[in-house]
Amino acid sequence: MRIVFMGAPEFATPTLFEIIGQGHEVVAVYTRVPKPAGRRGLEPTKTPVHRLAERFSIPVLTPSTLRDAPAQEEFRALGADVAVVVAYGLILPAAVLAAPKLGCLNLHASLLPRWRGAAPIQRAIMAGDRETGVAVMRMEEGLDTGPIALEERLAIESSATAGEIARELAHIGAALMARALPALERDSLAFHPQRAEGATYARKIDKGETRIDWRLDAEVLRNQIHGLSPAPGAYSEIDLGHGPERVKFLRVKLAEGAGPAGTVIDDALTIACGKAAIRIVEAQRAGKTAMSAAEFQRGAQIARGAKFI
Repeated sequence: MRIVFMGAPEFATPTLFEIIGQGHEVVAVYTRVPKPAGRRGLEPTKTPVHRLAERFSIPVLTPSTLRDAPAQEEFRALGADVAVVVAYGLILPAAVLAAPKLGCLNLHASLLPRWRGAAPIQRAIMAGDRETGVAVMRMEEGLDTGPIALEERLAIESSATAGEIARELAHIGAALMARALPALERDSLAFHPQRAEGATYARKIDKGETRIDWRLDAEVLRNQIHGLSPAPGAYSEIDLGHGPERVKFLRVKLAEGAGPAGTVIDDALTIACGKAAIRIVEAQRAGKTAMSAAEFQRGAQIARGAKFI
C-alpha cells in the first residue's frame, strides 16, 4: 500500500521500521520541525522518526500545522491508501483524516478509553495502574475516541519506569500494526467502538509535577518517580557541600522507616516520606549521567540525617 507515516519520538520508530520491512511504499513521513538542542541550544535536532526516514531515503515533511489549505492539499496529493499515526503531536483536521482511501490508523499506548491524550504511559504509572497496553484504532475528529481494531495488554511491575514500558509497548505496537495493515488491505480488519465508561485524559506533563513533595506517601512518590523516568525526571534538592543541588530520582523502591519528610534515615539512602519511606536505586546529579545508588553515594557522601527539600 501507499502509506503516509506520521510520528516523532523513539516510540514511533519500531512501527515505521516494521512498515518499511513489510514492503509497503512509504510515500512520505510527517514529523516535527527540528528543534534547537545541544549544550548551547543552537544545534537543530531531528526527531528519531526523521532520522530513520532519511536513512531509507523517504521524503520528510515538517509542517507546523495541518489546518491550512496548502498543507491539506499537499497531504491529499500524496495519494495515500492509509496514514499511520504514532505519537505525532499535531491534530489531524477532518480534511486530512478523509484524504487517505482507507482512512488513518493510530497506534495509542493505553487501554482505551483510559488515558486518551498526550502522556498515556506516564499517567498510567503515576496513577498506580497495574496494567497498560497499546491499541490500533481508526482515527476520527475526537481525541483518541475512534473504534479499536487490535489491542494488547502489558502488566506494570512496581519497578518499571515510563521509559521501559514505552520501549516494550513500542515493539508490541509495531507488531500489532504489522498485523493490522494487511487485514485493512483485505478489508478484513474489524473495528469495535470504545467503551462509553472509564474515559480519562492523559494531559501533558507539566514542569510543576516534577518536584518531589516528601510529605506524600512513599507509594505515591514511587509512582511519580517511575512515571517521570527517565525524562523529564522527578527531582529534589540537597546540599552536598556547595549549596542546594538538584538530584533526579530515576528508580526507587519502597522501604520501611520513618522520620521527618525528606530526611535520609540510614546509610542505604532511604528517605522518609509522609508515610513509610523510599530507597534510591538509580539517581542522577546535575550535569552527570544516571548512576546506581552505590555510585551516587560514593560521589555525594550523603550522611544520615541529611535532608532533601
